Amino acid sequence: MSPVLQKPEIEARVVRKVARRLIPFLGLAYFVNYLDRTNIGLAKLTMSAELGLTETMFGLASGLFFIGYLLFEVPSNLALHRFGARRWIARIMLTWGIIAAAMAFVPNVGSLYGLRMLLGIAEAGFFPGVLLYLTLWFPRAYRVRLMGLFLLALPVSSALGAPLSSAIIQYWDGLFGLSGWRVMFLIEGIPAVLLAVVTWFYLTDRPSQATWLDEDEKVWLTRELESEASESGSHGSVRRALTDSRVWMLGLVYFGITYGLYSLSFFLPSIVAGFKKTFATDFSLFTTGLIVAVPFAVGAVAMVLWSRHSDRTGERIWHVAVPTLIGAVSIPVALYMQSPLTTMIAVTVNAVGVFCALPVFWYLPSTFLTGAGAAAGIAVVNSVGNLSGFGAPYVTGWLFDATGNSRAGLWVVGAVMLVAVMLVLILRSRVSATRSTEDAETRVVTASR
Repeated sequence: MSPVLQKPEIEARVVRKVARRLIPFLGLAYFVNYLDRTNIGLAKLTMSAELGLTETMFGLASGLFFIGYLLFEVPSNLALHRFGARRWIARIMLTWGIIAAAMAFVPNVGSLYGLRMLLGIAEAGFFPGVLLYLTLWFPRAYRVRLMGLFLLALPVSSALGAPLSSAIIQYWDGLFGLSGWRVMFLIEGIPAVLLAVVTWFYLTDRPSQATWLDEDEKVWLTRELESEASESGSHGSVRRALTDSRVWMLGLVYFGITYGLYSLSFFLPSIVAGFKKTFATDFSLFTTGLIVAVPFAVGAVAMVLWSRHSDRTGERIWHVAVPTLIGAVSIPVALYMQSPLTTMIAVTVNAVGVFCALPVFWYLPSTFLTGAGAAAGIAVVNSVGNLSGFGAPYVTGWLFDATGNSRAGLWVVGAVMLVAVMLVLILRSRVSATRSTEDAETRVVTASR
């Protein structure tokens, strides 16, 4: 068989084999990661009374995670590049699992603040490290769809985690002599420790080391990825990545997208609980968890379909801008709905916008970053963006305490997401250097299916 005819066959075979090996496992790890990061939102429903938390104090406790996360993000990702994903991701998972479980024993708000910051330090580097890791295994034309499958763990962790966490809080209250929210932290921290051990033996750092690939498959994948890096004009310098204006602009765009994400993740349980006062309803903790799960479940389905559409068309910028705009408009609309159902419909539209934008957004850094430059650049983008993880819960909580309702905080969410739309459109011409190459690759992949 000639090389021209052979390439599509080996390409499809290798990508399928690598995807089946890596995506489900990394998705499971991210599921646990995001659950341990955001389960404080459901813990708040009973934890606040026990620890004496105001809305502002809860927002600060939620947001302090991201201060530790920010400080250690770039060093952690550079360490992953140096020591290898297998060792470093296992280390991250072990430490965050231990700290997440230790939150079951906080005696006061000061201890809660401290452990939330330590949790951020422990988790630093996991998400951008996995994104970097995926660029070492998948050709560019496949990345949006496969990143979408990996990022599917994010809405799924909330869709499944919300009812799971609320059920533990409600039905296991008193287990081991602990309050329900303490039992939840303890039980949900253990899986990360167990996965750390599995990670050490399961992951492979690079294609050339993969004993589960045939020799011709390893050679083809290694050459294909090296060829893409050399043809795209990508750079691998840490210094150039840290001084590249595109990196910092992408960080600001990501800030806007995730501002909506973290507002939902941390405060949606409180908004649903607030229906009791607004609409004279009364939901149990478990029912609240089920209601909270709905926007994330719908967002998960939309994320997969949208990322596939982006790969089929080869278009990226508008696939980020349009859903972000939908999210920006829909969240303030939710404030003026007249029933729990219509409010949740508007919130669900917001969730769809946020989750559709994410996988396509994370394609953009790989168009001009490789190697150590990619490690540093992706970490910077994630660090700047995740400042919203501090700002969103703290500002939303402070505005809730100041005004007595969630309206002002959610108007801010819409405004910040709207700024992200404008920034991504400004950025359009600056991230398109490899557009013609990308479109050609996408057409080849689509034609070979």
